[in-house]
Amino acid sequence: MKVVAFNGSPRKKSNTAILIESVFEELEKEGIKTELVPLSGKTIRGCTACYKCFENLDKRCVLKNDVVNECLEKMIEADGILLGSPTYFSNITAEMKALIDRAGMVSTANGFLLKHKVGAGVVAVRRAGSVFAFDALNHFFLYHQMIVPGSCYWNVGVGMEPGDVRNDEEGLNIMKVLGRNMAWILKKVNDPAEKKA
Repeated sequence: MKVVAFNGSPRKKSNTAILIESVFEELEKEGIKTELVPLSGKTIRGCTACYKCFENLDKRCVLKNDVVNECLEKMIEADGILLGSPTYFSNITAEMKALIDRAGMVSTANGFLLKHKVGAGVVAVRRAGSVFAFDALNHFFLYHQMIVPGSCYWNVGVGMEPGDVRNDEEGLNIMKVLGRNMAWILKKVNDPAEKKA
């Protein structure tokens, strides 16, 4: 089993990355492979609503000059998907929004490619607006018929400067609980006995 995470922060060593790594630690303890895909430094164009993905049905976006198709391949291959973003004006970053818009359109066009995968969002915040960002990520998962694990609170960590989130004990614990819950669901979903039932 494998979980791929996409970090929508423009910072390479970001609070969002720290939160994702906290989830990864718990997944790895359960023998689940992980991969972190940073979007920092990458240009991702928004969806142009050309609907070519509905014509081509090739599990790809027709726009080929960025990393979206590479990200899509990783999403399709993975059993679980983590999406992480800092909070920008009460929402996710433009890069993360472009990724979920285009990946979402291709998934929908091809019969809901991400259906029954386990998906969770992780949000870093300085002060407020994180619930709106968290909601945007969850809308992506729920629309695509994915399974969304809960934690002991919303999946949010507080910190402004890179590394500050390490001081948010509650936020780090939320990530650990999320990782354990995600691992539990992944094992249930991928259990051959459960699939026969």
